[in-house]
Amino acid sequence: MKSDNIKKGIQRAPHRSLLRACGLKDEDFKKPFIGIANSFTEIVPGHIHLKNLVEFVKEGIIAAGGIPFEFNTMAVCDGISMNHDGMKYSLPSREIIAATVESMAKGHSLDGLVLIPSCDKVVPGMIMGASRVNIPTIVVTGGPMESGRYNGKNVDLISVYEAVGELSAGKITEKEVDELERCACPGAGSCSGLFTANTMACLCETMGLSLPLCATTHALDKENEEMAYNSGRRIVGMVKEDLKPSDIMTQESFNNAIAVDMALGGSSNTALHLPALASEFSNYGVEVDLELFDEISKKIPHIALISPAGEDTMRDLHNAGGIPAVLKAIESKIDTSVVTCTGKTIAENISDVEVLDSNVIHPIDNPVHADGGIAILKGNIAPNGSVVKKGAVAEDLMYLKGPAKVFTCEEDVTEAIFDHKIEEGDIIVIAYEGPKGGPGMREMLNPTSAIVGMGIKNVGLITDGRFSGGTRGPCIGHVSPEAMADGPIAAIEDGDIIEIDIENRSINVELTDEEIAERLAKREIPKKDVDGWLALYRQLVSSADKGAILK
Repeated sequence: MKSDNIKKGIQRAPHRSLLRACGLKDEDFKKPFIGIANSFTEIVPGHIHLKNLVEFVKEGIIAAGGIPFEFNTMAVCDGISMNHDGMKYSLPSREIIAATVESMAKGHSLDGLVLIPSCDKVVPGMIMGASRVNIPTIVVTGGPMESGRYNGKNVDLISVYEAVGELSAGKITEKEVDELERCACPGAGSCSGLFTANTMACLCETMGLSLPLCATTHALDKENEEMAYNSGRRIVGMVKEDLKPSDIMTQESFNNAIAVDMALGGSSNTALHLPALASEFSNYGVEVDLELFDEISKKIPHIALISPAGEDTMRDLHNAGGIPAVLKAIESKIDTSVVTCTGKTIAENISDVEVLDSNVIHPIDNPVHADGGIAILKGNIAPNGSVVKKGAVAEDLMYLKGPAKVFTCEEDVTEAIFDHKIEEGDIIVIAYEGPKGGPGMREMLNPTSAIVGMGIKNVGLITDGRFSGGTRGPCIGHVSPEAMADGPIAAIEDGDIIEIDIENRSINVELTDEEIAERLAKREIPKKDVDGWLALYRQLVSSADKGAILK
């Protein structure tokens, strides 16, 4: 066992002395040491229940003959950090989380890992860290929050953001916003729609890192405690079998994850996180880029309309059979021979699975849309690509052409929207919010939600930053190269005519290459002073189309 490095032989007497101080007995030194990375924190609703859930993981590990050691990672709540400088720390936190898991597992020679993430950047961050260590790993995602109920309808965090826009447009009262605020997020769990956290949980299960149904089992369900216990038992078996992430996260596994992403119409942030995860396995021949996303998008139909794209909830998806049922529905289009954390293949895991509600998980011959829920757009604005959540764009907004209104930070565009300076037909451009430019590539849920709530029609948004998994509408993010890296988006000026054609995967501004080059040569880069961790991040972070990883 790897843990023999810290517990076996006379030279490890000092190490054992310290471990005895932690409560270990003689017989414990013969057992596998299992680290538990827990992202519990008291300020993030997706994580507040993990303090309890981890105890069931520990029970499972002990019952199977292992010794559990819990440690913690950080967790930034995107909803709370939204629309201020706090959001600059959200994506960068993924790298800190990865480094934490890597450091703890390597530093203490752990034999296996149980990861307990919940929200957006924590899921990929923990997996990235575990991948670097490449010891047997299983993931227990914390589970979705229940939807709230207001005026007889399901509501969630996005409902509150959009309500602020409705209030600005005079459509509702402050009293109604207050009532909605109090019921939209009823308790623990990751925000209840198919936003980034729940999307990543679904893809984690698809790749075989979680037990079947883990992603959609809700945070406070009794079944979630059973899931945690069974995962604790299973990691000890995985250690004995030496079933590692490199055995599970193959190219075929990533292809399957993208396929499920397309089938569900998940968050556009997966186009950051999956390439970042794949980069950890480049030595094994794994490669994930935006071209792969688009290639698979054209082959996999969009078969579910989960909020924010539709009215169905994560509870509806779970009751319809969860990810096993989604895999069953697209079985003919994926590789079911890949091994999973169960020790079995996907084919074996779903052999007896049925889709329990075809109104939620549509058959592939009767899909919601003929192609996938995410599209990659290219053109002279985004030579290296950009990303749109196509499944959450209305049919009449698939093509837009209009004048640009250019901003260099989120705060300015949000102010313009609430000051009613955005008109129907405008194409909003937000530059210098990319990985380096922000820095941190902020999500911009406030402006997108305000536009929806205020009912401003036919408005497109383009940015080298990114959008929340809860965003809907023609919002194109991840424009690469970013403005700070001399991307053409930095050359766009007010009044330039922009054409967005989602069906044909194109995004262009009516400027010649020469005009773009001339403007870039003369541009003034807005000054955004940063210090601390973000100053280091700005120096090391790569482009969005490469996953915004550190290099």
